[in-house]
Amino acid sequence: MAILTRDDCKAILDKVLGFSKAEGCEVNLNGSTIGNIRYARNEVSTSGSVEDMTLVVQSNFGKRLGTATVNEFDDASLEKAVRRAEQVARLAPENPEFMPPLGPRAYGESKAWFESTAAIGAEYRAQAAAGSIGPSRAKKLVSAGYLEHNESFQAMANSAGLFAYHPSTEVEFSVTVRSEDGTGSGYVARDVNDADRLNTGRASQAAIDKAVASREPRAIEPGKYTVILEPAASIGLLQNMLNAFDARQADEGRSFLSKVGGGTKLGEKIVDERVTLWTDPTHAEVPESPWAPDGRKRDKTVWIEKGVVRNLYYSRFWAQEKEVAPTPFPVNGLLDGGEESLDELIAGTRRGILVTRTWYIRTVDPQTLLYTGLTRDGTFFIEDGKIAFPIKNLRFNESPVIMLNNIETLGRPERIQGALVPPMKLRDFTFTSLSDAV
Repeated sequence: MAILTRDDCKAILDKVLGFSKAEGCEVNLNGSTIGNIRYARNEVSTSGSVEDMTLVVQSNFGKRLGTATVNEFDDASLEKAVRRAEQVARLAPENPEFMPPLGPRAYGESKAWFESTAAIGAEYRAQAAAGSIGPSRAKKLVSAGYLEHNESFQAMANSAGLFAYHPSTEVEFSVTVRSEDGTGSGYVARDVNDADRLNTGRASQAAIDKAVASREPRAIEPGKYTVILEPAASIGLLQNMLNAFDARQADEGRSFLSKVGGGTKLGEKIVDERVTLWTDPTHAEVPESPWAPDGRKRDKTVWIEKGVVRNLYYSRFWAQEKEVAPTPFPVNGLLDGGEESLDELIAGTRRGILVTRTWYIRTVDPQTLLYTGLTRDGTFFIEDGKIAFPIKNLRFNESPVIMLNNIETLGRPERIQGALVPPMKLRDFTFTSLSDAV
């Protein structure tokens, strides 16, 4: 399937809107070509690609709303989808929080589409897997990895005159490398918009080194330790925190940003002053769509500035209730850091733990953002600025709010899961028990 251009999308969306007889109509058109390759035990198991394109029609009569979805694009099918959405809207109960379609607006430029990624085919996927499998096999290690690439577009238009279009490409790669005796494990993940910036062999070497170094781990006593969290170890906790910046939850007393007795912590210092957390869909390193699903413009937004809460995100309905400007949900995350590398953070640590990755993170207390989870794929004890020995994995109970109040050093930010996050050296990170999992 060819990725539709802006003009192609506008022609289809205008046609659909022309069929509408509702008081309001919004149409979303999305398409993608997704390819993948998967390997395990140093052998490719599956590879292929999927193409899809979907159109969603949303019609309203007053506050009654109906939706229909179609993936056939002849005129009869498009009109049928519009009629079905209108039929559902007439039968639906009123939605007291319904907001009418937005009018035209200008969006920022976000360069997220790259020809290098759009051109990926089966040969590229095979070479990417070989670049990871070959070095693992040479070290008598066992690799299991997955690469997925996509070329996609999203477009929307409505009866109030709004139109938006955004094309993008992305490659995601991850690999786990294990020792043959099953005691050592290493992991690495990379994601880029421009495939020319990905080298799976170079990336895999980090996982290979961890797998070799983490064999035959020792047990240590759980407790509070100085830790160095690599970006793959902190990203889950940080994303959970950023996703909790909802203004309504804070106003209604259901959030870590709610104040006892009422109100929110907007304008208050909640973490170390070295923490500045922000989002920007036009950032060159982590570009995203410059418009939200409801058509609102996404701007650069600072959520925490030097430790102080500066913004919360508001739905259009809740912004209207509170008589403030609506702020869209954060689309990416950028945490300011320093200039030190991971090796330099280790060299400056007298005694502590290096955590490669965390997983299976679950909520313990949403109002304090207390989470539990496990380390995996390479956990090491640090003594006198050097990796001393591998250790068994540990369960932790920790809040990103407490974590960001216990900062010793922030390193150089790296891209991980569409965000920019630095490695972090933290004091008093709480480990509660041992885990035999590798």
